[in-house]
Amino acid sequence: MHQSESIDESKTNGKVVKSNSEVQLSKSSGRITLQKQQSLPSRRVIPLVARISDQNASGAPPMTIREKSRQEKFRQLLSSAHTDLEELRKYSWSGVPRDVRSVTWRLLSGYLPANMERREITLQRKREEYFGFIEQYYDSRNEEHHQDTYRQIHIDIPRTNPLIPLFQQPAVQEIFERILFIWAIRHPASGYVQGINDLVTPFFVVFLSEHVEEDVENFDVTNLSETVQRNIEADSFWCMSKLLDGIQDNYTFAQPGIQKKVKALEELISRIDEQIHVHFRKYEVEYLQFAFRWMNNLLMRELPLRCTIRLWDTYQSEPEGFSHFHLYVCAAFLIKWRKEILDEDDFQGLLMLLQNLPTIHWGNEEVGLLLAEAYRLKYMFADAPNHYRR
Repeated sequence: MHQSESIDESKTNGKVVKSNSEVQLSKSSGRITLQKQQSLPSRRVIPLVARISDQNASGAPPMTIREKSRQEKFRQLLSSAHTDLEELRKYSWSGVPRDVRSVTWRLLSGYLPANMERREITLQRKREEYFGFIEQYYDSRNEEHHQDTYRQIHIDIPRTNPLIPLFQQPAVQEIFERILFIWAIRHPASGYVQGINDLVTPFFVVFLSEHVEEDVENFDVTNLSETVQRNIEADSFWCMSKLLDGIQDNYTFAQPGIQKKVKALEELISRIDEQIHVHFRKYEVEYLQFAFRWMNNLLMRELPLRCTIRLWDTYQSEPEGFSHFHLYVCAAFLIKWRKEILDEDDFQGLLMLLQNLPTIHWGNEEVGLLLAEAYRLKYMFADAPNHYRR
């Protein structure tokens, strides 16, 4: 499960520089000066919830034989003339090693072709196509009929992962503005809806991590060449677009996809754990009051970003991972807090709990257990006949 690795060195312009990620902050100001060109001028203390590296791997022993053999299997699959996508999905389900995650995600999302020879030319063509959209459409953000869309994007972006300094950098916020605006005007059936801004971040972090060996939370993206920044932006746009193609009814008028999924979650919980279901009814808790966000943001507001990245390894390995399998993950997530839920005996206490579930310490291990339970539920209840009802 421990795929993320803490790495203490980073290469910048050919130089190896020590990262301060593990340095204990002893100064009363709580700030330390970083090596030149490495990060922002001063490093903010990152709360545990905002750490992108999986803390389960911090200070972990060297890779086990099993982990080494898995990594080797990924390398073989990715370097073959024609990657076997079924096999890649099978291995990715239980987590993708950090150093091969970017290319694996591009392949699993359908952005990169399985054929090795076609990959470079495909990337070049798609990246040029994206920046063609920027030239063609981005200036129209100031036109009257697009102003509301752009204004909403502009408001939402600073709220995206506010505890992580990476996302507060002007250069990063401009990248997100372009990605979201271009997506919105190319998808007029839905346009931009709050929540879509969250869906860029895992792709952006994974594609950035390909070029940054230190912890990315404090990395200054302007240290990267313009070409690398543009490639990260274009790849994030296309992979987010592929994801949204599968769940676009979540974001069309009145968000029918989300309404339907919340109803399906309610139905599923009534079959899996009638006691929780009755408890909600007793205290007049509607599933929509907490699960709307779970569907709209794919649990991203409930989990640290490091957990979302691990979760998406599996979602991209599952058929309809972001739509169908996500339902079972939400059910497993709800039941995980069964004791805490049943201990609450009023409406306000239940809602406070459900909107602030204590996942701050979560990492790969907890996500792995959640996914295993979701898989069990899917196996038992997907398309199950009515006699499963209690």
